Amino acid sequence: MAKYDQDELLLRVSEFFKALSDYSRMKIVYALLNGELCVNDIVKEVNMTQTAVSYQLKLLRQLHLVKYRRVGQNVFYSIDDEHVHNIIKMSIDHIEE
Repeated sequence: MAKYDQDELLLRVSEFFKALSDYSRMKIVYALLNGELCVNDIVKEVNMTQTAVSYQLKLLRQLHLVKYRRVGQNVFYSIDDEHVHNIIKMSIDHIEE
């Protein structure tokens, strides 16, 4: 597990929430809560262009919010780990309460 000094840790947490504060990225992450999707399925699910989805996925990958795997020419995305999944689910539960 990586150890960060306080400033770096808080900066990374801030970047994490900043990434999720974008509505387009949040729609993509929400679509992935139920499991892995290929890019074309994400495009349909979030009603965005493939270019826009690909751009947002790149940002989400860089921040380790989503991961991907390639099968032939298809690329499948999923939530990076259970922590990300839990944070999103807890946030939804909080808002719905």
